[in-house]
Amino acid sequence: MMTKDTYKTITKASEEVLFKDKNSKFFGYAIPIKSEEEAKTYIEALKKQHHSARHWCYAYQIGTKEPNIIFRANDDGEPSNSAGMPIYGQIQSFEVTNILVVVVRYFGGVKLGVGGLINAYKTTAQMALEVSKIVTKTINAEFLIHFDYVNMNKVMRIIKEKDLKIVNQKLEMDCEITISVRLKNADEILQIFDALYEIDIKNLND
Repeated sequence: MMTKDTYKTITKASEEVLFKDKNSKFFGYAIPIKSEEEAKTYIEALKKQHHSARHWCYAYQIGTKEPNIIFRANDDGEPSNSAGMPIYGQIQSFEVTNILVVVVRYFGGVKLGVGGLINAYKTTAQMALEVSKIVTKTINAEFLIHFDYVNMNKVMRIIKEKDLKIVNQKLEMDCEITISVRLKNADEILQIFDALYEIDIKNLND
């Protein structure tokens, strides 16, 4: 089975988008995040920015592969499943992760009904994602290679040949190099270094 080793995300926050329905205004934002704490910080900032709004509904997803994917959807006072889940549905539809989508609502005096709300939140989230620059990134594994200085050339030759990314290095008599390897190539790289005499390799993802 082919290992899935790419994911889609955004690298910078989207422009603000605006959707209107029956005098209600819905402002949408898509923001790249790496943690739930980061999501909370952005949500708080938008609450301050739109302090006179009625609802700040959102959904986010963090993580690149199961079982480590976290997601949350919040209706923030709107009828159950009329805001957060329609927003999350768009995150799934665009197949993006490490992302927060917030829709801020200013109530216009006319009730939209649950169907109207679902459509408004879904459409605003869709608009925010459509104006975002979505990029594809690789999922990588990290390995720590441990060796004596005399084996430096041997290690560096493989790193160069296989075009591996060095994340960290400590080159003294006792050397350590951390490399980042695309997931689908991880087993091959592990076997190459494992087969070398006097060179230890450790998978940092276990």
